[in-house]
Amino acid sequence: MGHSKKLEQRLQPKNILVAGDVMLDIYSIGEVKRISPEAPVPVFKKLAERHAPGGASNVAVNLISAGQRASLLSAVGTDANGNRLMELLREISAGSGLIYRSARRKTTVKNRFIASNNQQVMRMDEEDSFSLSEEESAVLKRSLKERLPDFDLVILSDYLKGVLTRDLTREIIDLANTHGVRVLVDPKDTEAGKYAGSFLLKPNLRELCALTGRCAYDFGEIAEASALLCEICGCEYVLATCGRRGMVLTERGGKHEAFNSIPMEVYDVTGAGDTVIAYLGACLANGLSIVEAVSLSNIAAGIQVSKMGTSHVYLSEVDEWIRKNDAHNLSSHKIIERSSIADLRKTQPDKKIVFTNGCFDILHLGHVDYLRKTAALGDILVVGLNSDASTKRLKGHDRPVNTQAERALLLAALEFVNYVVIFDEDTPYELIREVQPDILTKGADYHPEDVVGKDLVEAGGGKLILIPLVEGKSTTAIIEKLSRQENSS
Repeated sequence: MGHSKKLEQRLQPKNILVAGDVMLDIYSIGEVKRISPEAPVPVFKKLAERHAPGGASNVAVNLISAGQRASLLSAVGTDANGNRLMELLREISAGSGLIYRSARRKTTVKNRFIASNNQQVMRMDEEDSFSLSEEESAVLKRSLKERLPDFDLVILSDYLKGVLTRDLTREIIDLANTHGVRVLVDPKDTEAGKYAGSFLLKPNLRELCALTGRCAYDFGEIAEASALLCEICGCEYVLATCGRRGMVLTERGGKHEAFNSIPMEVYDVTGAGDTVIAYLGACLANGLSIVEAVSLSNIAAGIQVSKMGTSHVYLSEVDEWIRKNDAHNLSSHKIIERSSIADLRKTQPDKKIVFTNGCFDILHLGHVDYLRKTAALGDILVVGLNSDASTKRLKGHDRPVNTQAERALLLAALEFVNYVVIFDEDTPYELIREVQPDILTKGADYHPEDVVGKDLVEAGGGKLILIPLVEGKSTTAIIEKLSRQENSS
């Protein structure tokens, strides 16, 4: 579905498991006004302190802010910092029943010192990064086997602090695949085989280079390295995050799409990757297409870096940004490439897809009524739109009145239209074959046997439905009326 319906309505609560390295982020806030007389270093005067869940637990915080139910599988120490982190997780209602309390390890802490000008002057880390013991890992595996069927999606947030050992990572991915649960990975390890079988990997450029041995700079090179990583790991997608330059989504086979970063003032990049993978998870668990999931994640990340420190992004903030800044993309993200149409069945297998097609030149009340009735028949409405060349062959040399880009945007602006795909053939027969709709519609002025694609839909177990039309409303009638008025003036 497109952005037009509010995200609070579209992203319903799903159960999402975040497995990985949780940590406590501490922000020591103060001021620097002098240099120490003991050594040429600044003197930091501490004025305040705040705590926040970090690492994998920041992914959980962002999931909850995105309206989801998040649970964590991890390990923390039995120390005071571990107690504080567990308290913070309880406050936000994050599921902590799969967190192992280990007396032998120190809870990971990142203490950032923030000066009065909001400048981070230093970071001090406390951590144990040794791997979980076999006994600790066995406890998590037993819990995982009992609980995994309860989850709609799994996110692996690997910070290489010892929780996601190769053995536990493989167990999570294999078990998730057995239950048909998709796994998204934010990788830090250089061993690509550790993440084999996951649905999507989200490396940054440094991590992409380490995983593939190919250091990429321009978008073409990034896509090539990402396609290689898809092959190595057997994953469906790689989303390479490129900092200020945005992201590149590559699917297995090499097809890729670049997403420019949204225009926001960068304040602090801490936790931006956590926000990206959290929103990806929330969107994909709710059946959104991969392209729209990346688009919304990109917006959420842009909002996140405009904030100070580890922070979370609410659905209302993404909605507000779209309302104020993304009026064009509000519709344009619903216009998908022909080559992406097969993804609908792959990413949204349980949705009832309805398909119709037409030129839709000079959008009018009859069109809107027809499309609204068509959309009500299923979950996803895909509109096949004749290209300019196709329309000209069908309607004559003086048509279309509006270009295919204009017609596509107008259709996409309708709330009940989910996707628009432009086709250049005279008929949508091959497009219907690619979409595999459950329901095909045409106007009631058609005879059923004359409807293109009826055989394809019925062969797949679907059906054709003819929709009653509003009398006297057509593009041809509008053009003829305008012509008469012009001639009489």
